Amino acid sequence: MSVKLAVVGATGSVGREILVSLAEADLVPAANVVALASDRSVGSEVSFGEDDDLTVQALNGFDFAGIDYAFFAIDARTAKKEVKRAVEAGAMVIDCSDAFRLEPGVPLVVPGVNDAALGQMKKNICANPSALAILLACVLKPLQAAVPIKRVVVSSYQPVSGAGRQAMDELFTQTRGVYVNDLPTKEHFPKQIAFNVIPQVGAFESDGYTEEEATLAGETRKLVGPDIALTATCVRVPVFIGQAAAVTVEFEGALTATAARDLWKKTPGLSVIDHRADEGYVTPVESAGDDLVFVSRVRDDKTVPHGISFWCVTDNTRKGGGLNAVQILESLLKARKKKA
Repeated sequence: MSVKLAVVGATGSVGREILVSLAEADLVPAANVVALASDRSVGSEVSFGEDDDLTVQALNGFDFAGIDYAFFAIDARTAKKEVKRAVEAGAMVIDCSDAFRLEPGVPLVVPGVNDAALGQMKKNICANPSALAILLACVLKPLQAAVPIKRVVVSSYQPVSGAGRQAMDELFTQTRGVYVNDLPTKEHFPKQIAFNVIPQVGAFESDGYTEEEATLAGETRKLVGPDIALTATCVRVPVFIGQAAAVTVEFEGALTATAARDLWKKTPGLSVIDHRADEGYVTPVESAGDDLVFVSRVRDDKTVPHGISFWCVTDNTRKGGGLNAVQILESLLKARKKKA
């Protein structure tokens, strides 16, 4: 089955990871992949596997006719305009921005968690969840399937790569500047990010929550269960790669930490590394470059009748980004093959 793909935002961190994951999955040859980006990147090259390079073309004015599937790894404002063009030209879109995640008729999908949602697609658009929502969905879904979840409390530790390549450059520049007594310059974050943590991811809403915190609650309900109550505090940390969260879950009935470990150990894509000793847990550094979601520090929450607390982490550019998007494509291709 021959298909033609486009990767919009191919020069960004998520776009590059989509290309890496596509090459690793061996779904299509390099000749069937078009790399698109803004005008300033036109003519540059991006890698596709170890042997091939793709020359970047301009997104502006690109004709999507003949493209079967298009990945969008760009900002939401641009995506809202350009995704429409791609769909009108006949492409099925997998969008990695937050433009369509909570829109009715657009499935929000984590393969292995809610694959059936792909059958509810009404607009030829599928949304890739945020890295934090993907992380939570992977760990919460097995628990929800065993005992309904009542409430979730999340404290996130989010890397700068989630804000893009320029944000990563800002952390690097500020860190280097501290050592030579340069005054840190803020461009992409509201406060200094080097040697600091910032309790704000996204703009503030009228109720005091940020957009990231409010959206996370909606994404989790769409992915895991519509009745789950979730409150979050999202924090940006001076880490380049690795999405992490400290999570407390309250259940409608009995589910112990031991039972949760057993459920996770049986779940594909999850790895429980939980030794109650120094180094007996996974940190963002160890998650970088890995496809798995790691769970550590699992324990019973003694403040409620039925609850547990744990730590979880994944590479936000891989499972939390490009890899998940490519896994969505794999699911779509399987469904297409069945219909053929």
